[in-house]
Amino acid sequence: MNAGNLDTTNLLLGIMAAVSVLEALVLIGVGVMAYRLYSQTMTTIRELEARQIAPLVTRVNALMTRVDAILGDVKEVTGRVSDRTERVDAAIRSTTSTVSSRVHRVLTLVHSARAAVDGFLHRRAEHA
Repeated sequence: MNAGNLDTTNLLLGIMAAVSVLEALVLIGVGVMAYRLYSQTMTTIRELEARQIAPLVTRVNALMTRVDAILGDVKEVTGRVSDRTERVDAAIRSTTSTVSSRVHRVLTLVHSARAAVDGFLHRRAEHA
């Protein structure tokens, strides 16, 4: 009786060993397929980068260089405009001051002449 029990146990152990070997083979196969998939994916990514991303990066870098140059020009022009605006503002202030001074002199002259004419006319009216 013990011999029958051992035969069944040995059969079950053999089946379990065979299943374990099959599982190991399946895991090795899955590992190999995963590595192949990884290799193909990396190759595709490198090709995509070489075909599309690298030229795009080159164009963007060229564009950024142009933008930097334009920005430098804009800063220079802004500085020039600011300087000229200050000069024009100073010239306007100077001109306004000069005109105001001359207008004040002319008004004083006109008021003096008017007073003289009024005085001259009133004296004649009093003497007549």
